Amino acid sequence: MDKNILVIGIAGGTGSGKTTLMKNIVAQFGGMVSVLSHDNYYKRRDDLSFEERCKINYDEPAALDTSLLVYHLEQLRQGFAIDCPVYDFAQHNRSNETLRIEPNRVIIVEGIMIFENEPLRNLMDIKIFVDTDADIRLCRWIKRDVNKRGRSLESVLTQYQTTVKPMHEKYVEPSKKHANLVVLEGGKNVVALDMILGRIQRHLDSAENEEVTV
Repeated sequence: MDKNILVIGIAGGTGSGKTTLMKNIVAQFGGMVSVLSHDNYYKRRDDLSFEERCKINYDEPAALDTSLLVYHLEQLRQGFAIDCPVYDFAQHNRSNETLRIEPNRVIIVEGIMIFENEPLRNLMDIKIFVDTDADIRLCRWIKRDVNKRGRSLESVLTQYQTTVKPMHEKYVEPSKKHANLVVLEGGKNVVALDMILGRIQRHLDSAENEEVTV
């Protein structure tokens, strides 16, 4: 694997601010960053009706094809492009589209349960857990799923009560122990963001200097 590739994992509960932190990093370094979202790796469920898919617990590890994500991350670390699946949240199923992702000096892996899986987290150089108050996370999650994912308020609240909250307590919160850095309030934590950006910049400078030397 290319030692000049830095893999950063960003985990945390639903609505914690993971995506905001990731976007701030991408905004700073642009084309030098590739992003893999665990959300795109929910399993294909063509064998089930829409009504049956609505009843699946999407907040447990078994709902995700994490082995494919591990394979794709290994490919990127070896310098190969991958075709990432694209998930349709309104249909609770994978779409027929894929997203071509090229390898870069920095790869961000983002998702609520990425630290729960040992083979996946072992591929990460830096593991960041975004820790945000549960009430704030719930409000953000409702707004996102209703406004951006075409879901009803009733379905969102039902999912939160039956799976999101209990699965967060079972899988997500305990995975915080694997983090190298715990960031309060995600991308809005300016001090933590500056530290992360500085670490990435040092990595990029080091990789560039090594290329020049070679």
